[in-house]
Amino acid sequence: MSQNDAGVDLDTSLGYLLKEASSALRVAMEEVLRPLGMSVTHYSCLELLAQRPGLSNSELARGAFVTRQTMNVLLQSLERDGYVTRPAEAPVGKALPARLTPRGRRSLEKATAAVRSVELRMLAGLTETEQAGAFRILRNMIHSLRDGGGDGNDGDA
Repeated sequence: MSQNDAGVDLDTSLGYLLKEASSALRVAMEEVLRPLGMSVTHYSCLELLAQRPGLSNSELARGAFVTRQTMNVLLQSLERDGYVTRPAEAPVGKALPARLTPRGRRSLEKATAAVRSVELRMLAGLTETEQAGAFRILRNMIHSLRDGGGDGNDGDA
């Protein structure tokens, strides 16, 4: 069987390389968050709530790339441990908007510093120009996949 018959060549597959980078990033983030008693999903939830207070369970799940059920379990735990608050009854519809508590904000500050150190380590070998190019290229790839077309050269910077 030739290499072409075997499917995707992993050594030259950009998708595989992106997945490998994503996995390496997650492992590095878990390593710095674990001593703080957090997982990447826990951190993502707190970060999302800091930037967008009042998000619902569904919105948080989408932002953290987990299922609604997983996020619901996490939110219950975060609420029980005093990191977030949610109203007893939904102000509108069924959604219970979550907000960070002071304890949640303090915990997030430590986690953000730890995660930022991982990101700086990841980017250490790149010049500022290369970093800007990487951001532009990744945004274009995301745009192309989400919007289903185009060549990704829409001028977004």
